[in-house]
Amino acid sequence: MSLITVVLTLIVVGVLLWLVNNYIPMAGSIKTILNIVVVIAVVLWLLYGFGVLSHSGEIRLPVVK
Repeated sequence: MSLITVVLTLIVVGVLLWLVNNYIPMAGSIKTILNIVVVIAVVLWLLYGFGVLSHSGEIRLPVVK
């Protein structure tokens, strides 16, 4: 995964979330839940993309010498 892909994806997700928060009327609690779900999904996507998490659920840590 290239750095440009990561940055562009984060920009697109951020703009979409901002548009939803500003232009779609909904209760404040629903907006909070939506924001939390999107942030968790983006963090998991980044962890999978950079190889910190594998699809088996194992967490790989760097080897300390």
